[in-house]
This record gives sequence, C-alpha cells and structure tokens, in this order.
Amino acid sequence: MPLGSAVVLGGILAGFAAPGIAHAEFRVCNDTAKIVGVAVGYREEKGWVSEGWWQLPASTCATVVPGPLKARYYYLYAEDATGGGRWTGYTNMCVAEDEFTIVGVQDCFARGYQRMGFSEYDTGREESWTVQLSDKPSTQESQN
Repeated sequence: MPLGSAVVLGGILAGFAAPGIAHAEFRVCNDTAKIVGVAVGYREEKGWVSEGWWQLPASTCATVVPGPLKARYYYLYAEDATGGGRWTGYTNMCVAEDEFTIVGVQDCFARGYQRMGFSEYDTGREESWTVQLSDKPSTQESQN
C-alpha cells in the first residue's frame, strides 16, 4: 500500500506530439504540486536494469527511456521529495540514494542498495508511453 495519499494514475497517453511528428519514448509527467523523484526499471539482454533518479518539478514531464520502446513491460517507482508519499507496485527492484544504474534485481541489500516495489506498465509493444503521477487515488490493477 502506498505511503501518504499519493498514488499512481497511469496513463496511456502516447501521441502528445503534433500530427505527423512521432516521439518514441517512455515519459513520466508529475501532475502534483511537489517535486517527485522517479526511477524506472526494464529488461535488457544483460538482465534487469533499474535507473534513477529523475527529479520532476510540479507540472513537468521527463523522458526516462529515450527512443522507441524495446520491451513490452516497464516498471516505475516514484517518491515525493519531501517525504509526502510514494508511487509503488508489486515488482521489487533495487534503488540507490544517489543517481544510479543497477543491473540485477536480486540481493539488493547485500549489494548495498535498497529494494522498492515498482509498478508494472504493459505498453503493448507501443513505441511510446506516458505515465501521469497524480494525487488522485488509484490501484495498480487500474493502471493498464
């Protein structure tokens, strides 16, 4: 269960661009009034990878995976920088205090990392995907 009142309102909002201009990426938009730290996870040939932190000021968006999406599933963890809430899920991945790229999801603590629950997003093989972070209640099951 997420801490605080902040939870994920996942969006299938591909295609923000003007007609004829295609942007391929995984974006996260912060629709809250606070700064939010974002981490993303995905599977590559070398295994599971988690990366962070992107600091998103209120009412801004950031591209966390540039270019056409190669995987079907992407994972997201976010937290209010002031400690007011977290956007979490059921898939455990490793994170670090500072900027990080971590290969592997096993033995997070033994390797000096923290373990957090990431929300899963099924992009359905779309080349672009946007997630909206909001204060409005939602559940992981309603994100897809």
